[in-house]
Amino acid sequence: MTILVTGGTGLVGERLLQRLVAAGIECRGLVRAGKQLPVSVECVEGDILDLDSLTEAVRGVSAIVHLAAVFRTQDTDLIWKSNLEGTRYLIAAAKAHAPDARFIMSSTTNIYNIDSPRPGREEDAAEPQQAYPASKLAAEKLLRESGLNWSIQRFGFVYGDQDGHLEMLPKYALQAKWHPAQKMSLIHHRDIATAIQLGLTGAMDGRVVNIVDEAPTSYYELIELLGETMTPSAEPVLNPWHLHVDRSLARRLGFVPTLATIYQAQREGAL
Repeated sequence: MTILVTGGTGLVGERLLQRLVAAGIECRGLVRAGKQLPVSVECVEGDILDLDSLTEAVRGVSAIVHLAAVFRTQDTDLIWKSNLEGTRYLIAAAKAHAPDARFIMSSTTNIYNIDSPRPGREEDAAEPQQAYPASKLAAEKLLRESGLNWSIQRFGFVYGDQDGHLEMLPKYALQAKWHPAQKMSLIHHRDIATAIQLGLTGAMDGRVVNIVDEAPTSYYELIELLGETMTPSAEPVLNPWHLHVDRSLARRLGFVPTLATIYQAQREGAL
């Protein structure tokens, strides 16, 4: 079995590839010129917006793990072009040259409405206002209507393996004036690999699935884990379920995180 991974040089993709290779899975990566992947990964040079290179990348694969995405930019046109049109091109290449491949796409729990009355569930209607989650939701729709054998994994806040993501929280909390009691659902890089490997078995085929650990954690607690402080508050949280999502479908499908909480990750030296 050979699987294609897009976005293999990103924070998530780099760590996922290492774990897939360690699990004995034959991997191929789509990379831009000048980028490198682990030596045991077959590299196909190209771009998510270049259909010719995608044709070569998907040829002969049994599965596609689509991680490539743009979100850390103010360029909303680039976000939409990369996340929606890039997915459109990849779907077209798969339909033409790997129609039987299992297609797993990563998405985000940021798609759920800010004023959700409960933890976000996969079937909830969503109208995200920001470019990144809106473009990912539109890309999800393309894949769901593609006729391919698809699944979509919506990741919570991704952290761990010294990726620097947690360390960005204090700055954002100060700038955005986040409420310290607001909680969000998390997922460690190790368990993204757990979820993707489960998805490769077909357990999530035809499903959109929230991929999160067992314990949504407050901004106050997360920032304390970093050894920093956040001004406490007893004021009510305006939208208490924002970024907090339901995990029950994933558990029914067999996904069990190996790092149940961020505190376990801390004890194991995995932050």
